[in-house]
Amino acid sequence: MTSNTEWFERAKRVIPGGVNSPVRAFNAVGGDPLYVVSGAGARIRTSDGEELLDFCGSWGPLILGHSHPEVIAAIQEAAAAGTSFGINTPREVEFAELLCELAGIEKVRLVNSGTEATMTAVRLARGATGRSKIIKFAGCYHGHSDGLLVAAGSGLMTGGVTSSSGVSPAVAAEVFVPPFNDLEAVNAIVAAHGDELAAIILEPIAANMGLVMPEEGFLEGLRTAADRCGAVFIFDEVITGFRLGPTTYARQCGISPDLVCLGKIIGGGLPIGAVGGRATVMDHLAPLGEVYQAGTLSGNPVAVAAGLATLKRLQSEPPYGRMATMAKRLASETNALAAAAGVALNVAVSGSLFTPFFSDRPVGNYNDAKQCDTARHAAFFHAMLRAGIYLPPSQFEVGFVSAAHMEADIDQFIAAAKVALEEIV
Repeated sequence: MTSNTEWFERAKRVIPGGVNSPVRAFNAVGGDPLYVVSGAGARIRTSDGEELLDFCGSWGPLILGHSHPEVIAAIQEAAAAGTSFGINTPREVEFAELLCELAGIEKVRLVNSGTEATMTAVRLARGATGRSKIIKFAGCYHGHSDGLLVAAGSGLMTGGVTSSSGVSPAVAAEVFVPPFNDLEAVNAIVAAHGDELAAIILEPIAANMGLVMPEEGFLEGLRTAADRCGAVFIFDEVITGFRLGPTTYARQCGISPDLVCLGKIIGGGLPIGAVGGRATVMDHLAPLGEVYQAGTLSGNPVAVAAGLATLKRLQSEPPYGRMATMAKRLASETNALAAAAGVALNVAVSGSLFTPFFSDRPVGNYNDAKQCDTARHAAFFHAMLRAGIYLPPSQFEVGFVSAAHMEADIDQFIAAAKVALEEIV
């Protein structure tokens, strides 16, 4: 049996850093990354032969758990008929109809990832408005397209600075980056640059600086600001779409963005993305309009089949209440254990999403998140891993409770957390 370490050594010789996505490298927590050979329900098995209780869930898509029988059957049936055509298929029309119905949108374009969805949404906003600048928020991640890899600059009234080599300063200068939950900062940018703004884009619940909830009135204020200056208002719901209910968070909270970006859950574990919204904006996409977007594998029949099976299961047997109850218990009991152990920890929770923030205060924005004790988080991560619990290997990510988790799994998490917290005091 080839071990995790052996696989990693082999990978480093042929893959940059040994990984195909940086967060998998364990740089934030130290040590060698895992190599998984199988998964079933709420558990995964590594190449070392170790079984782990998984609270990462492929970073969110696997809301039904690993290898759900209905999803696997749909994948097998679709693959047997052909894995790709580059030609329209009936199933992608059915899938688009279902997305529009459940998400409350008028039209949708299927793509291959969340990054493609957000990239397309921003290009569409620029094409529809004839403007070039956008507002994104510090700590919100929208994939790795150039214009969205931007962090806060020296001041709100100047362009951002790139957070990745290879992104030109000219691209970064097109992006303003106020703090999340700071409506006053947004209004100041709109007052000074409103006639240049093509879009305001954000995760309505931030999930890439850890779990950070929008403050009361923040999203409503952004909708008003976008209307005031004529910018396209975009919700990036790659994580939150169908995670908190059988629809988008936008529909649940009663806010109507002009565009919504989807991914993860809607593909049932296979690569997919989607951008949808008002027809008056969507119709700017080619072949109707002048904004070009294309993809050989867009609407892939196997991915669409997995997505349909997942969404139909979420409709027929909604797991949301049970998942939220388990996640709330996980958070509250872990917080109590931390308090008893004298560890500064705030486990944030919303629905089935959670983040253990090693901080003595709640986290409301990226600056708060950066003050967390990342060394203590890394120690906690490895202590939990030794106890058979797999968490996202970064302080700035969210964990996921899935429909495959049971109360006994939450018991196991809490028992492991008690030992881990006592170890890292």
